[in-house]
Amino acid sequence: MMKKISVLGAGSWGTALAMLLDENGHEVTIWSIDQKEVDMLNNEREQKEKLPGVKIADSIHVTNNLEEAIKGRQVLIFAVPSVFVRSTAKSAAPFYEKGQIIIDVAKGIEENTLMRLSEIIEDEIKGSIVCVLSGPSHAEEVARRIPTTVVVGAKDHAMAKELQNDFSNSWFRAYTSPDILGIELGGALKNVIALAAGICDGLKFGDNSKAALITRGVAELSRLGVAMGGKPETFAGLSGIGDLIVTCTSTHSRNHNAGYLLGQGKTMQEAMDEVKMVVEGVYSAKAALMLAAKYNVEIPIIEQVNEVLFYNKPVKEAVEDLFLRDTKREHEDLSWH
Repeated sequence: MMKKISVLGAGSWGTALAMLLDENGHEVTIWSIDQKEVDMLNNEREQKEKLPGVKIADSIHVTNNLEEAIKGRQVLIFAVPSVFVRSTAKSAAPFYEKGQIIIDVAKGIEENTLMRLSEIIEDEIKGSIVCVLSGPSHAEEVARRIPTTVVVGAKDHAMAKELQNDFSNSWFRAYTSPDILGIELGGALKNVIALAAGICDGLKFGDNSKAALITRGVAELSRLGVAMGGKPETFAGLSGIGDLIVTCTSTHSRNHNAGYLLGQGKTMQEAMDEVKMVVEGVYSAKAALMLAAKYNVEIPIIEQVNEVLFYNKPVKEAVEDLFLRDTKREHEDLSWH
């Protein structure tokens, strides 16, 4: 069924999803707070900075008017960087209409409140219906119709199925899940692990190191996520290990690329400036550490990433400290009889 859908945020991911939904027969609007970005998309029909070479259909409407983007729409997709989710939700609140479905597709944890992004939207837009979409899905590939799978999280099963149908086609497949908390935590925490993976590559480590990092990274995000109420299956799924693999191994990943620069000796600010896009893992790293302290969970990789990011710890020293920790079992719940 055709729907009127607005994508709030005209970055690479928002633009790619707008193209997908337009192809699926929906009436799509893109909103951006940046008038220059709106003019570029309207005049060039291309997100030249973030998705060069990919044209958007003439049927996609682009506007700077938030009220216009929200009024009369059945679905609103929040595709702004995580640090702008609260301000965008606050601006959108006066125009929100009862029954509109909000889908957050950004990934992160708010540092000062430790709130997930869906919680932030619910906090700013009272009575809103908030779902999430996550998984191994680089915008650069989705925009070029490369086969991709994601998971849609919703509190209501029928709504999850409906959104699954809205997004799915012959090259984009959506699964469903009730575990919104687990999906969001997997998406946020994997960005921090991806910074560590980039550091590994920047230091010219090999495949052994990357495999170890991804595997132990899954252990960290699973431990913390389950302690907070997420389901173990979620962290073994698309928004957990799936998203972690793609973010830790791809040159499309801004978190991996920022980590690579850190591994080469750049400072956090130098790395962020060179990547030229919001590096979500930097903003989630402190929040993850605070959540781990709150729930009494060990996350040594994320702890060392924080040391490198915020306390100028040399990356080689951080690696040594990870290896020189007390030895332990791989799985504490497995024992010798």
